[in-house]
Amino acid sequence: MGMNVIVTAGPTREYIDTVRFITNASSGRMGYACAAAAIEAGHHVTLITGPVSLQPPPAAEVVRFVGVADLRSALEERFDGCDALIMAAAVGDFTVAGPRRSKIPRSGGPVQITLVPTEDILAALGARRRAGQVLVGFALEDDAEVEKARREMAAKGCDYVVLNRPAAMSAEVSEACIISRAGIVLPWAARPKEELARHIVALLARPREG
Repeated sequence: MGMNVIVTAGPTREYIDTVRFITNASSGRMGYACAAAAIEAGHHVTLITGPVSLQPPPAAEVVRFVGVADLRSALEERFDGCDALIMAAAVGDFTVAGPRRSKIPRSGGPVQITLVPTEDILAALGARRRAGQVLVGFALEDDAEVEKARREMAAKGCDYVVLNRPAAMSAEVSEACIISRAGIVLPWAARPKEELARHIVALLARPREG
């Protein structure tokens, strides 16, 4: 029997003024590949997507977000009803304090902006998860340190973390491994994101560890 799976994908945008924003290099490919793989496996998929240029899988229920607050609201509304969450979205760690309500003119001279940390959405969801829900997080680290990712996995209440390097953003191939509370469940290798997505989706049916 298929599961109700939420997949998040793409970047967030935090606006500085009405036309400028801070974002990241996420293309959304990993999340969209996970959504397609979950549908192929017979699951019902809600794809919560940031602003990307990709076409979602036809069978997915699509919800769109722009900023971190939008994504948090979309997940808070739907999380309790899902069986699994694949948190592939590249959620911004910072938002802009006091975004301007009009375009900042260049003629005004130098501009300073203040960035403030955003809420850890996945940690908040992990704290309220019900029995049986499966949470898959992603960690993007320059040093790709497994033990650091495992500590983050425990802090967020995840069952699995996909650990990869910044080069994976916007790329078609991801050098990654998948870790669980017991250790590495998928070893390091460079794989097309579609292949990695199938490995991720296959984990959803495994018994929860710990």
